[in-house]
This record gives sequence, structure tokens and C-alpha cells, in this order.
Amino acid sequence: MLKRIAPIILFLFFSPASAYAAGEASVSSPDGKLMVSVLTESGKLYYTVARDGKAVLTPSQLGFRLYEDKSFERGLQITGSRTVGFDETWEQPWGERQFVRNHYNELTVEVREQAKPKRHLSVVFRVYDDGIGFRYEAPADSGFGEIGITDEITEFAFAEEARVWWIPSRWWNRYEYIYNETALHQVPIAHTPITMRREDGLHISIHEAALTNYSGMSLLKKHGLTYEADLAPGPDGIKVRLDGGAFVTPWRTLQITEDATGLLDSSLILNLNEPNKLGDVSWVEPGKYVGIWWGMHLAVESWGSGPTHGATTKNTKRYIDFAAKYGFDGVLVEGWNEGWDGDWFHNGDVFNFTKPYPDYDLEELGKYARERGVRIIGHHETSGSVSNYESQMAGSFALLAKNGVAQVKTGYVAHAGDIKRVDENGKPVYEWHDGQFMSQHHERVLVEAAKHHIAINSHEPIKDTGLRRTYPNWISREGARGQEYNAWGSPGNPPSHTAVLPYTRMLSGPMDFTPGIFDLLFEEAQPNDRVRTTLAKQLSFYVVLYSPIQMAADLPENYEARQDAFQFIRDVPTDWAESHALNGEIGDYVTFVRKDRNSDDWYLGSLTNEEGRTLEITLDFLEADRLYTAEIYRDGVNADWDTNPYAMVIESKTVTASDRMALSLAPGGGMAVRFTPVK
Repeated sequence: MLKRIAPIILFLFFSPASAYAAGEASVSSPDGKLMVSVLTESGKLYYTVARDGKAVLTPSQLGFRLYEDKSFERGLQITGSRTVGFDETWEQPWGERQFVRNHYNELTVEVREQAKPKRHLSVVFRVYDDGIGFRYEAPADSGFGEIGITDEITEFAFAEEARVWWIPSRWWNRYEYIYNETALHQVPIAHTPITMRREDGLHISIHEAALTNYSGMSLLKKHGLTYEADLAPGPDGIKVRLDGGAFVTPWRTLQITEDATGLLDSSLILNLNEPNKLGDVSWVEPGKYVGIWWGMHLAVESWGSGPTHGATTKNTKRYIDFAAKYGFDGVLVEGWNEGWDGDWFHNGDVFNFTKPYPDYDLEELGKYARERGVRIIGHHETSGSVSNYESQMAGSFALLAKNGVAQVKTGYVAHAGDIKRVDENGKPVYEWHDGQFMSQHHERVLVEAAKHHIAINSHEPIKDTGLRRTYPNWISREGARGQEYNAWGSPGNPPSHTAVLPYTRMLSGPMDFTPGIFDLLFEEAQPNDRVRTTLAKQLSFYVVLYSPIQMAADLPENYEARQDAFQFIRDVPTDWAESHALNGEIGDYVTFVRKDRNSDDWYLGSLTNEEGRTLEITLDFLEADRLYTAEIYRDGVNADWDTNPYAMVIESKTVTASDRMALSLAPGGGMAVRFTPVK
């Protein structure tokens, strides 16, 4: 159960929407800086966004195109509008901050066709101090009935050119790319979150929230600086099918802040999701884990059976013993179930999720782990064969839960557009990872897993849209280019990659990046690859790259060889009471501080790109009039990701909230600090 009840502050007011012309309405943010206006012109519906009186979006069209020429985009009129203010503070069962303020002004605009069939719906805008969310809501009597959406005409007509960080959409590798940095007008089609910085310093990130029973949105260029919501295709050309009655779309979101750190501190996307549907979720436990995983990427172990098989009873016991010795909560085991031999990548139907390999004793290992205060973390690789997985997942969840498994890492390794399902006629149909079918599938997995008190960590997933609030057992996911690319993605992730992720992918939610590689060169295993960070930067990831589950991803022997640096991984928690971004610029550097939810300790993580730099911060986040011991893990003299990655200094200092601290970051480097109150 939760340790204490959150104080709830709730404030509501109702009023007519501000109207400044016939058929127009507007609403501002609680601080008055952001303004959204909605209007019609020549029967088309538009919205605009301004900050401090300066345009962010010029008139941008709203509407749908439907199959059989039943579009909802012309001949529209605004028939009414209303505003409501809302202010609450709610508690997360786990998260980057324990208490979240949800404060917005909401505008509901009622829209109806002027001619028959006179269908109608509402467009709802929630305006926060740091951005907006809006969606379409159709009541049961809307007149739409059963529909198929072929295009969503939701435009984003940007008022000014900007510098943009983005990854391509509709390419083969899902979301796993190095981010491009270009001018806005050069972006053809991009996944969200897509983040930009205008010349005047305004930062804007476009994404979506609460993606359920709908296709994921990409940003597609129309012309100039005008983009539109491009939905993931369905196999028959219809992007979203809705079976009649009431419906709502996901929220389209714009986070809008004066600086980069404002984006990092935003809870807008999380707030736009529905509250917890699962009830008591005390069984969802944040923590740290090790596992049989990195050895496969280094090719010293294998997923499939044979002489190098990683998931053996003997090897798993070795990892359990290591986890118990050093205080880790779980041991991930990949390659435990039959199906990994042969061409599993192109035929996920071979996987059996209830039958272990003969050299892996699930029952014995479950008991062995529990006796040592450790849990096995399960693994379900589907290779994109979703129907095969869904037919087995209830039985497999039951089997794993019986043996003490409380978390399962799922995988959907398949090229984008190659998710395989079997239709009612027994024929294979292929879907996109971010299509409507997969948004429904992931929800089915969460609901079924919850019946067995199992949390889900999705890899090769649909993108994060804040659904961890509604389903708190969706504990983490991948959805970006992670650590594994350093083992076989030559030339691996550049030093700037993890200085971009916090401002892009991680605005949507936690990422299972799998940090903590200590053998940065692995000359024998993969002589043509390496990790392009310093050792201290690997430690900084545990604070900067948030996830409620963090892996110590390297091989146990590499931690045994560097016990001094390993101490920080042992100490750092994964569940936080507070989180604050102290400084940062997209692609250059970032510094976070986070307070442990279960103690008075604070932790700092700071990292940089290819450039070395010194950042100065104040320690005023600490409690005043109290002494703290700062345990510092920093880049050493002449440290450099390329030429001297292991140089690191570990030192202790006594500090107070009134002190300043210099963060000296080497090229490709980082810094990690634990602040502990002096008793």
C-alpha cells in the first residue's frame, strides 16, 4: 500500500468561453501566458496558439477524412463553447516525483455540420502553463456511427522557423535512430516527440497522450512550416476504425516553455491520462536488476540452445547469487523458452511461452531466487507474431507468477510494418508497431498481466504516451536507440545521443536504456565496437535517464573488477519523491537532481556531448541548515570518451544548501553525486 495519502487540492470554476467574434472562442493558461483560440472560416475549423501575445501556431485546421466520402472538415460551425478551470494534486504509486500538480483551464468547443447529416462533436483544449493538449470527443448521439478514418486533418502551422531534433517515421527500424538536427522546414515526416527551439529561445515539443484504440501520430510535412497529424496506416488503408457510439481521440500535445529545462520538468503528458484503473498496485515494485542479456549482445553467450546458451540453470544461479550479494531486486533471463533456435526473427510463431529449454529449470530457479530475496524477471520475445503470443500469454503469465516472477520484459523484434496477426479467416495480416491494432494489443497485455500481479517492460514497443498513470504496471519500455547499439551498432551511439534523449523520447516517459557498462572497450568480444562514454557518464545515466527499473547491464565480473565505481549503482534508488532539471541545452548537456522517496538522500546526474565543459550549480535543492556528505564520482584529469574513458575520481566533501558546486565534465563525460545528510 502507499505509505501516506496525498493531499488533494481541487479547484473548479465554470464560465462561458471568452468570445471575441461570432463563432470564435478562446481560453488562456492559468498564468495567462498561453492563449488558444478556435474559429471557423469558410466552413472550416481552425485553432491558433500564442504565448505572451506572440504566435506559436498560426490558423491550423481541425477535422477528419473518412472513407466513403464521409469527411468531417467542411461546412462546419461552432454552436457553443464553455470553459472550466481545474486544479488538483495527485500521487503516483511510483515515479520521478511522488506528487503531481494537474492545473489547467479547459475549453470545450461544440462543432456541428451546417447541412445534413448534421453530425456533431466537441474539440476539447486543456491549457497548462507549460503547454496544451487537445482532442476530439464525440458523444453517443453524434451521428457518426461506425466510421473509418483515412486521415486526421489536425494541422500544426508553425509561426516561425526553428531548430529541430527528430527521428524519421515509417522507416524499417521503428524508433531506434540517432536523432537528426535540422531546420524545421527540412523535416519530411517524424515520430513524436519531436522537439524544436526557435530563434527567440522558445522551446516546443509535439507529441500525444493517452493513445488507446487509435493509431499513433507522426508529424507529416504539408507545405512550408505547416505539418499535420499522420496516423499509422492500417492494412486496408483505413487508419482507425471506430464501431459507432461515443469516442475520443488521443490528446495532441504541445509542450511550450521558455527554456529547455522547462520541458524536462513538465508533467503535461502524464496529466492528460486517466487515473489508475487497476486499483491497489502495491505489487508493482520499482528496483534494479541484473541479467543474462549483455553477453548475447557481445556474442559470448547465445539466446538459442547449445554450448554457449546463456539461460541455463547454472548460469542463472550465478546471477542470482550476484544479485543477492549486492542488493539487486531481480535477474532478467532471456532465451529461457523454446523457439530461439533457427530463424526466429522471421518466424515468431516458433516461440513457446510455457516450455523452458531442458537446461533451464524454472521451478527450481524461482525457489532458489526467492530464498535469496531476489526475483526472476521473465522475458517474452514475440518477434512480432502477436497472435501467437496472445494465444499463450495468459498461460505463461500464470506459470511465471507461480514461480515468483513479478515483471516481464516483452519484445517485438520485427521490422516496422511487419507485426503479424492472424485474422478471423486464419490469414496473416501485417500491422505497424504504432497502429491501432497494437495500441489495443498492449492494453490487452497490461490487463492480463495485472490479473497475475505482473508488471510489463516493453521493448520494440508502441511509443509512450503516459499510460503508466492509467496502468501503473506498464513500468518501463524501450522505444529508442538504447545501450545495445554500442555492442553491435558500429559506430554505436555518439556521445551526444544521451544529451538529446531527455529532450525528445524521454519527454514521453521512462526508458529502459540499460545503463552501467563498465568494460567500455570489450576488445576481445567485439573489437570493432565500443561504448562512446566515460565511466563516470555511465553512472550519470542512473539519474539522468529516468526509469523505475534500472539495469546494471554489464557482466558481473566487470563490476567485481571495479567495486569503487560499482558502489554508486548499488546505492542509487529508482523511485523518487522529487525531480528537478538544473540546467541543460538540447544535444549539449543536462543536469538532474532527484530526491529518494524512501530517505532524505539526493542524487545528481550530469552529462555532456562530445564537448567537455564545466557547469556551476547551487545546492539550494538541499534542506537548509543541514550538513550533507557529497559522494562524488567525476571524470578524472585528461578523461576523454575516446582516449581515456576510465579516468575517474571518487571523493567526498561536506556541503550545505548555500554552497555552489562545479561540475567538470570531460568530452563524452559525466558526473554522479550522492548527497547524504550528516547524522
